[in-house]
Amino acid sequence: MQRQKIRVLVVDDSASVRQVLSAILNEDPDIEVMATASDPFAAARKLQEETPDVIILDIEMPRMDGITFLRKIMAQHPIPVIICSTLTEEGSDLMFEAFEAGAVDILPKPRADSRQALQESSARLRDAVKAAARARVRVRSGRAPRTIIEQKLTADVIMPPPVQGRASPVTERIVCIGVSTGGTEALREVLEVLPRRCPGILIVQHMPGGFTAAFAKRLNSLCEVDVKEAEDGDVVVQGGVYIAPGGRHMLLQRTGQRYHIVIKDGPPVSRHRPSADVLFRSAAQYAGRNALGIIMTGMGDDGARGLLEMRKLGAATRAQDEESCVVFGMPKEAIACGAVEKVVSLTQIPKEILLWQDVRLAAPAG
Repeated sequence: MQRQKIRVLVVDDSASVRQVLSAILNEDPDIEVMATASDPFAAARKLQEETPDVIILDIEMPRMDGITFLRKIMAQHPIPVIICSTLTEEGSDLMFEAFEAGAVDILPKPRADSRQALQESSARLRDAVKAAARARVRVRSGRAPRTIIEQKLTADVIMPPPVQGRASPVTERIVCIGVSTGGTEALREVLEVLPRRCPGILIVQHMPGGFTAAFAKRLNSLCEVDVKEAEDGDVVVQGGVYIAPGGRHMLLQRTGQRYHIVIKDGPPVSRHRPSADVLFRSAAQYAGRNALGIIMTGMGDDGARGLLEMRKLGAATRAQDEESCVVFGMPKEAIACGAVEKVVSLTQIPKEILLWQDVRLAAPAG
């Protein structure tokens, strides 16, 4: 029996962009572009005839902008929407408006400045569509063509496997989080309720370069903890939250009794850069039982192997439950391979972090 393809509606005012996106998506045997539209009004007419599984939507278009159209879709008939726009590449406020309006993912337009860049951005787009097709959205007021990164690399390309007994005891505890589709809002819910007196937290959120600095800045404005885009050499401190820069890997290392961050270039691992597998492996090696690993909403299996390595070296491990995930792929794979000690809801994750550190949530004000 032939598997049903994921049907996509592409909405962009540029005919050349519509053509490029359609060509990229139609290369995947599991995806088909059912229609394209030059603006939201044309898209609305298409939606009256046929309902796609996923919509790819530009922001800047004539007659109606993409964010307004997204709000209308999510209020009337929710469909997974991926924003694909140059306006979000520098992390403008439009990116956050889109997530708050209900976008499942946000991507820059595919890059064609080099063959490798085009292959990576094309693979990212196809993976995002597959993740979006599985996403839980709610009302708000043949074989794929072979590419350079089709082979799924492991964390071995960045650092060797951790060695049992290598990590020496330290007093500081550390939390490492891996998250993807649906993660921007999930992370906000977790970090907003954490007090400054919490362990240092390192986060891999699958995002392209140019997005993470603004994402960290936005979270920092909402949270008591100090959130920043991680830089090479950053010393991890209590109450500090470090988000891996888009397009680069982040590793935890230790000098003496202090943890610090290493930012490295390298190929995508588990098809992602940054990769949760890389972060988790480094935490297994350098923090061992002093680490808590958490895997949250997202598609694919990035983080599952690394989380298992953390658990084998004594770390505590948690996974977000299916009910509260936008996409249950990453937690599901980690649970299946035995990497997870405990499955918890999104609202329980901050409490797990603090209870693990023997800290209680501060009493509500008033």
